[in-house]
Amino acid sequence: MNWGVMIPLLLFVIIVFLIGIWSNRKMAGSSSFLSDYFIGSREFGGLVLAMTMVATYGSASSFLGGPGAAYSIGLGWVLLAMTQVATGYFVLLILGKKFAIMARRYKAVTLIDFLKGRYNSKAVVILSAISIIVFLFSAMAAQWVGGAHLIQSLTGLSYVSALFIFSISVLLYVTIGGFRAVALTDTIQGIVMFFGTLILLIAVVAAGGGLNNIFSDLMAENPNLVTPYGQDGQLSSFYVSSFWILVGVGVVALPQVAVRAMSYKNSKSMHRALLIGTVVVGFIMLNMHLIGVFARPVLPGIEVADQVIPLIALEVLPPWLAGIILAAPLAAMMSTVDSLLLLVSSSVVKDLYINYMKPDATENRIRKISMGITAIIGVIAFLLSIHPPELLIFLNLFAFGGLEAAFIWPLVLGLYWKSANKYGAITSMIAGIGSYIGIHFYNEANGNLLEVHTVTIPVVVSLVVFVGVSLIFRHGGACHGPDFVE
Repeated sequence: MNWGVMIPLLLFVIIVFLIGIWSNRKMAGSSSFLSDYFIGSREFGGLVLAMTMVATYGSASSFLGGPGAAYSIGLGWVLLAMTQVATGYFVLLILGKKFAIMARRYKAVTLIDFLKGRYNSKAVVILSAISIIVFLFSAMAAQWVGGAHLIQSLTGLSYVSALFIFSISVLLYVTIGGFRAVALTDTIQGIVMFFGTLILLIAVVAAGGGLNNIFSDLMAENPNLVTPYGQDGQLSSFYVSSFWILVGVGVVALPQVAVRAMSYKNSKSMHRALLIGTVVVGFIMLNMHLIGVFARPVLPGIEVADQVIPLIALEVLPPWLAGIILAAPLAAMMSTVDSLLLLVSSSVVKDLYINYMKPDATENRIRKISMGITAIIGVIAFLLSIHPPELLIFLNLFAFGGLEAAFIWPLVLGLYWKSANKYGAITSMIAGIGSYIGIHFYNEANGNLLEVHTVTIPVVVSLVVFVGVSLIFRHGGACHGPDFVE
């Protein structure tokens, strides 16, 4: 056990638990448990909003899987990853004030609440809840795997033991603290990530003998490592460009990110978050992925690519500083998995149980059910993570693509197109999810269709279906939800 590294990490986890306990006590005095537990009573300012978006989006795939892919593929993956710079900007710009206004009007505390209010359709709610539960389990599994790899590389414990420790840590503080605990710890975690990535990048460059030496070593090993096309030319211009949909524009449809756009206090907070979030995401993503590439000459032959960041930190930094820096990827995973846990929990409790099973449930019963479901979902995600994939980033990206194919048009067109209706939303979701899963399996067997990322075609298909069906049924039944905001 490397105690020099572990002590700062343990202190960090203790701080997170204390925030969870404080949040639980504050929540006890809240007038609305659901609003407080799932969106923090819409009280967050610009810095907290920006950091909770950054920390939620910057997950195990950004801090372990992404650098691991960059270690294997080269600078081409850095270029691809930088499409994420506009993530927070796109989300808050596209959803913006209108989403917050409509969410308040519908008394929405989840994305599905908004869709229920907008389309007034049971089918839309059930389809949405199933999509969130199925795809977010994949995303959650990726975080569990990442956390286990990190703890395993630091402690020498077996993978399953490390997975158990990570799972217990996250489950305890999310179950008791809810969204407020998540957002406040996200703020601390975002700051740790910002400075941690900078220090580690400088240390890796110094350990490699400077940039000239690093690039010379990369060129000597494989000249393709310093091109935009990957170590064996697998990154075509179409494939890289299509990532603008997956990790750029399409992020607006990710429920775990979109829900943050209904949790801010006022428009000044949103504008401040736009600026802070864009700068922080760009800074962190560039640093982390460059570290992955630059680590290759410094520490060659790493067999499990997802362990690049912890191994390189232990190699180039003193133990105490490595412990502080490695709080960044741990922070990223904890902040993402806590948000995903709450999302899946809210889909089960708020969108299915309260809407269709027990609408007259008491506040105390809702509290117990919410915390119980959160814990059960965490246990299931733990069991799914026992046999992980080789590169967890692809598990995470699979979940991203599925959620975007399902939600992007029902959300965006629901906000801005008066003729959008439940028929268009239902068929769009079915077409998007069905084509996404079909193309995913086709690509697994035959390579990328049209040389673009799997999500590209389903997003186009779901748009065409949404518009076409909405126009066909524009005069059949309700064309839009109640109180549509012009």
